[in-house]
Amino acid sequence: MERVHHSEKSLSEVHGTVDTAKHPRGWKRFLAYIGPAYLVSVGYMDPGNWATDLQGGAKFGYQLIWVLLMSNLMALLLQSLSARLGIVRRRDLAQANRELYPPVVNFCLYVLAELAIAATDLAEVLGMAIGIHLLTGMPILWGVVITVLDTFLLLVLQRYGIRKMEAFIISLVAIIGFSFLAEILLAKPDMGEVVKGFVPTALSEEALYIAVGIIGATVMPHNLYLHSALVQTRKIGSDKASIKRALRFNFIDSAVALNAAFFVNAAILVLAATAFYATGNTEVARIEDAHRLLEPLLGSSLAPALFAIALIAAGQSSTVTGTLAGQIVMEGYLRLRINPWLRRLLTRLIAIVPAVIVIYVFGDSELDNLLVFSQVILSLQLGFAVIPLIHFVSDKQAMGE
Repeated sequence: MERVHHSEKSLSEVHGTVDTAKHPRGWKRFLAYIGPAYLVSVGYMDPGNWATDLQGGAKFGYQLIWVLLMSNLMALLLQSLSARLGIVRRRDLAQANRELYPPVVNFCLYVLAELAIAATDLAEVLGMAIGIHLLTGMPILWGVVITVLDTFLLLVLQRYGIRKMEAFIISLVAIIGFSFLAEILLAKPDMGEVVKGFVPTALSEEALYIAVGIIGATVMPHNLYLHSALVQTRKIGSDKASIKRALRFNFIDSAVALNAAFFVNAAILVLAATAFYATGNTEVARIEDAHRLLEPLLGSSLAPALFAIALIAAGQSSTVTGTLAGQIVMEGYLRLRINPWLRRLLTRLIAIVPAVIVIYVFGDSELDNLLVFSQVILSLQLGFAVIPLIHFVSDKQAMGE
């Protein structure tokens, strides 16, 4: 454990390691900027999203697609502001908070950020454990314990540099995307009803609870810290033209990555609406129930296997980015750095304890409710990251043009 120097750069091990000036023009220059938003986007399709999307689709059909769309547009706006903070001010959100707000406020913001990261990790632990159980039959409790081992994955990835890490995450995102594309082709949804789902409608109290969970699962507080740091892995010039180019390319990066995440979330909700709501199985509120019913309802043994593989990929990819966010928050607020494996282990243990307690006391049946609850917690934490972010990027003196 060590103190971080006042002038220490965000994610110092990989800060400015991708030289965007190496390729003066063309596709290679554009591709040099692509990557940070994909690391961010995995948080928008983690197992917490699965639980809220499945419950929303199974209970209310296509009615909540518009909530997903609005959440995605909100996410694109906020992630663009986060990237702008990192590119223009060369500070991540935690560093910017520490430099402006008094210590008491900063400590409260730090605790809330850590709580949000723990809630996120809880969803990843449960999602991966359920995915392993569905694929192998291993008891979920053992799956929860095994997730501790992925602590070491980040250490391996960091050794190979940020670009290799981005490639690994993008490949997992591709697995998730192709799995659900295949699921949708098998499900054959009513496209007319899908289009109607994009029109906002009044929500019942139960639908509103799921909608709040969808917002919390889609717009995640830790991603605002993460994105403002990841854009600084690109080495750019300090002149206006270079900054404007970086802002433009990062917006494209965010738009493509977050639209991919929207497709995955919409696909999960549409799959649930087609396979469960339309067939009268409106009480399918658990990921395990969804997995079990996919084969008889869609008439393919491939469907449940793809579902489980995509769930494991979603949990694993989110694990990597959650650890990075924890490192950014701790270093930014406390100027404190601990070994990545220890940081990962602490975060994972905080998430495992409530998961083990729920499994031991209530059994596996309450896990999906715990997943949805973790996403509602995230939505309640969101304002404590969004308000400071808007405060910083609206400061014309600090942000310039």
